[in-house]
Amino acid sequence: MSLSPRVVLIHRRTEYEELIARHGTRGQAEFFLSRRGRSLAEAEQRHHRARAALAEVSAAVPLDWRQARVERSDLDRFLFAPEDVVVVVGQDGLVANAAKYLAGQPVVGIDAEPGRNAGVLVRHRAEQAGPLLRAAVLPGVERRLELRTMVEAVADDTQRLLALNEIYLGQPGHQTARYRLAAPGGAAESQASSGVLVGTGTGATGWCRSAWLERSSRLDLPAPTAPRLSWFVREAWPSPVTGTSRVEGLLDAEQQLVLTVESELLVAFGDGIESDALQLTWGQTVRVGPAAQRLHLLA
Repeated sequence: MSLSPRVVLIHRRTEYEELIARHGTRGQAEFFLSRRGRSLAEAEQRHHRARAALAEVSAAVPLDWRQARVERSDLDRFLFAPEDVVVVVGQDGLVANAAKYLAGQPVVGIDAEPGRNAGVLVRHRAEQAGPLLRAAVLPGVERRLELRTMVEAVADDTQRLLALNEIYLGQPGHQTARYRLAAPGGAAESQASSGVLVGTGTGATGWCRSAWLERSSRLDLPAPTAPRLSWFVREAWPSPVTGTSRVEGLLDAEQQLVLTVESELLVAFGDGIESDALQLTWGQTVRVGPAAQRLHLLA
């Protein structure tokens, strides 16, 4: 007998909960903020809205379905099953946090605070959860799924990293990163810079777009579902032994950007999560390109 669908609700601690955890009591948190001219009231109101949205989505899960909850900090320890329906209740960034741990499960993004989020990935309201959950398990759901490209970094020692928005490669202390960069269509070049960004079409609305705007780039940034990436070198420094001729470009499917470390330590991390980083040292090589894995987002 087949199991009923399992809905996995992904959420994160609110700012209010983090304040209480840090200061011990509501009164202490309120006193701390008041000394700085701030009020706890706004954080508390947002907390109640977020928790109300989570409760509404949970209540919409059919009674004969299974249900689990995962806090963002526990994602790396949670075992997702192939038949899961993943529901992210929160911000756009929470979808990116979850994407690297999934393998084709349909994802429903629920905006916990409409009006505060861009709604690029959490594009639905809590009251729409019931019909969306049923749609996610219907035959032909593939027609409603938006397959968003992800980016992958693989080191020569088999370390592997996935991200939905972008991967950053650079010095962990944000000092000068030294490496040799090889990109399709040209010779390799030794560089000294503030690091390298390799981003997807989803990430083209974030950090990569900032780099694109700053240099008035003429690159056509990829669409979210296009199997291509954009890459940018941040603040490349010219010297007798380092160049600045290869500072941006595009990677199509099967193409890779290759970096060989020429300093004591570089790191690679995805979607801004520095705590989950690849550690790379002298002479190591890391290859970055479009990943075979994609995010299956319910439109």
